Amino acid sequence: MAAAQLVFREQGANVSMKDIADAAGVGVGTLYRRFPDRGALITAAAHCYLSALSDLAATAERDSPTAFEALTRLLRDCAELRLGALAAAIEPTLHADIKAEPTLAEARTAITDRLARLTTQAHTDGTLRPDVTPTDIGRLMTLQIYATPDEPYPTAINRVLDLLIDGLRP
Repeated sequence: MAAAQLVFREQGANVSMKDIADAAGVGVGTLYRRFPDRGALITAAAHCYLSALSDLAATAERDSPTAFEALTRLLRDCAELRLGALAAAIEPTLHADIKAEPTLAEARTAITDRLARLTTQAHTDGTLRPDVTPTDIGRLMTLQIYATPDEPYPTAINRVLDLLIDGLRP
């Protein structure tokens, strides 16, 4: 699954099953025994993606002293893991299929509910701009950050997220 997510991030959802198998260090037959078709593999990748987001959000909420800090930690975690690239590879062409997949509904609901709760609390605390919605935070979780060839990716993440987080404050 990790290899599939990596290849999807780098090459998009239309990458060949052989490329995914090669990245995983298995044969194509092994891949097809585990995932009978591309749709099954993409659904499994989407499930892992949503589960990872749900886990990140739960950890951020549990370990942060305020809702705003939980939201900003979640945004940083998503950027560091480059989850936006995976979302960009999977979501656009398969959004309706993924949204309708019953096995993914629980993970999607957990993330949506947590974002709503954190956003509401940050509004109540006065630490988040009142016009920022849970949907806005969800979109920001899929942010893709470009690093120039002469700068390390963490440096680019920190600069962009510092600017972004300042913009979220009232």
